[in-house]
Amino acid sequence: MAAKLYYFHDPMCSWCWGFAPTWQQLNQSLKNIVDIEYVLGGLAPDSNEPMPHYMQKTIRGYWEKIENLLGTRFNYNFWTECQPKRSTYPACRAVIAAKEQGKESEMIVAIQKAYYLGAMNPSELDTLVFLADYLKLNIESFKTSIVSERIDNELQRQIQVYRSLSFRGFPSLTLEIEEQSVPIEVDYQCSDLMYDKIISFVR
Repeated sequence: MAAKLYYFHDPMCSWCWGFAPTWQQLNQSLKNIVDIEYVLGGLAPDSNEPMPHYMQKTIRGYWEKIENLLGTRFNYNFWTECQPKRSTYPACRAVIAAKEQGKESEMIVAIQKAYYLGAMNPSELDTLVFLADYLKLNIESFKTSIVSERIDNELQRQIQVYRSLSFRGFPSLTLEIEEQSVPIEVDYQCSDLMYDKIISFVR
């Protein structure tokens, strides 16, 4: 049976960062069993405005909660060394542009590590170009793609796919098999239950 697992995410979603180790385990376990497709939900549209202080406090609070619950590492220097913006669409476009060069998952991980561990700001184009260079992408092609209408249209398409579904929030998983969509409950600490549920539909 042909099956596809959709992973709905945003590269600047802190809960996605908390889920990352378990997601990697699940991803590896499902290799050659189901196709996996990343879908960007887009947390926050383009903005050059500084993030309001109340929002900075709220998001920092999410980091602390995730750290306490899951043991996930965060570099809180981000809040003093960067000018935070509530804008994740640039990072989303970077993922799509990297996918065109065969490095979608690598860009997701690079953005997460730069943001949460390196106190870098993925809302800034310069940061994303730096990461593309680090991943040895064709930089000129990346620079052209990330600001192109084509990439933005693809982002908007993915966002509409996410919004058309009944669940809300990142990360989210759904299995599509024989024209049926099956929500898979996210377990942040162990991949076994997710794996077992997916396998029960596939085999």
